[in-house]
Amino acid sequence: MKIKVVTVGKLKEKYLKDGIAEYTKRISRFAKLEMIELADEKTPDKASELENQKILETEGARILSKVGERDFVVVLAIEGKTLSSEEFSKQLEQASIKGYSTLTFIIGGSLGLAPVVKNRANLSVSFGRLTLPHQLMRLVLVEQIYRAFTIQQGSPYHK
Repeated sequence: MKIKVVTVGKLKEKYLKDGIAEYTKRISRFAKLEMIELADEKTPDKASELENQKILETEGARILSKVGERDFVVVLAIEGKTLSSEEFSKQLEQASIKGYSTLTFIIGGSLGLAPVVKNRANLSVSFGRLTLPHQLMRLVLVEQIYRAFTIQQGSPYHK
């Protein structure tokens, strides 16, 4: 299985890079993980709704260029479905059972995700109603992906 994590913006913080590297190494026992960082558009202070919409469209086109036609796509969105770790694990397992060989997770930029990206999703997930920096969300996501695999394997990590 292949897992792609498509994100908008560069990761700068060393502690986040280190954490992601650790979970990437752990996930490698189960799947190949590819992190894809895309450029974010500069958002002017007090941008108009039209300016924000154009930024989302530009970032959305970049995101979709990295999504394969047969990928199982999971977007992270605050309005998405809130799942327990066990439910999240089950969703990933079901995607694999249905024949998807690539799981693609998408984390948007500071403005979120364009509607076209959300419409492409097979699953929209929320990790809660809190607003988290999208850089930190990468670490949370890869930890939960690792946890999902350990749940499927019956590993004590999840306890």
